[in-house]
Amino acid sequence: MTTLDRLNQDIVLIVDDVPENLSLLHDALDEAGYAVLVATHGEAALERAHHVRPDVILLDALMPGMDGFEVARRLKADPVTQPIPIVFMTGLTETEHVVAAFAAGGADYVTKPIRPPEVLARIAAHMANARQMKQARTALDAFGQATVVVRRTDGRLLWQTPLARRLLAEHFTVDHDRAPPPLAAWIAEAEQAARDGRTPPVLADDGQRRLLASLHDPSRLGHEGEWLLVLREENHAAAIQALVAAFRLTAREAEVLYWVSKGKTNKDIGDILGTSPRTVNKHLEHVFEKLGVETRTAAANQALAKMGAGRGAGEG
Repeated sequence: MTTLDRLNQDIVLIVDDVPENLSLLHDALDEAGYAVLVATHGEAALERAHHVRPDVILLDALMPGMDGFEVARRLKADPVTQPIPIVFMTGLTETEHVVAAFAAGGADYVTKPIRPPEVLARIAAHMANARQMKQARTALDAFGQATVVVRRTDGRLLWQTPLARRLLAEHFTVDHDRAPPPLAAWIAEAEQAARDGRTPPVLADDGQRRLLASLHDPSRLGHEGEWLLVLREENHAAAIQALVAAFRLTAREAEVLYWVSKGKTNKDIGDILGTSPRTVNKHLEHVFEKLGVETRTAAANQALAKMGAGRGAGEG
């Protein structure tokens, strides 16, 4: 398969079983400056869309074998291809076929016989929207904002950044576009915690990594039927190593400082590290000296700043 320059060209995938339509659309889109891929049946369309991730898909509604409606449903069920806008091409303008196109996940449709100027205008509009959405997802990931949008009625994952998709896949078994059961259960707990004025629980913790989430009020977002979650992973080992490098601590001193920043007492830390509270306190004295501080709060705040956290720790 030809390597496409994702930085310089927008990519359109045309799916049609009629060679004349493919030729007409390919020439028009190519002349307009798009990189063009073609597929003549549903299985090829799914494979190319998944691996290349075009910016827009032009999809024939009626094809032998897997029709366009089924292709669209499968594209929307795959988290990789779900965000790609689909423009249906159909000679069927009856209401039920138009409804079926949108129900399958279509963003728009054009009627046959194909008129290239109309297709180009529709493609340009959806390409601009797709580009903005892609830039938004990239920007969120660049700032560590692993973002997920979940529909409340059925738990469907409507939108997620690549970083959010990776975190969910690493911590849970993900079934296409459905929120993993632990995530759905967490949302219910977080809703109740918000009503009670409590901090929401940790989403996942395997002993080495913790996955945290914050739940945003849908009414403030203007989408009553959706939840927006921001995920954040804490990696104990990576954070401890960062403290070693930042403050020239020993590995054990960094472990003690890390758990102090999590609000743990000396007894808690001793239980975690398999040592006595007295030994923990001795390590903590060395930490205070190296950081130039006198209290647990000051030490914890310096550690949290280095780890990029946004909250302080109380005295212990």
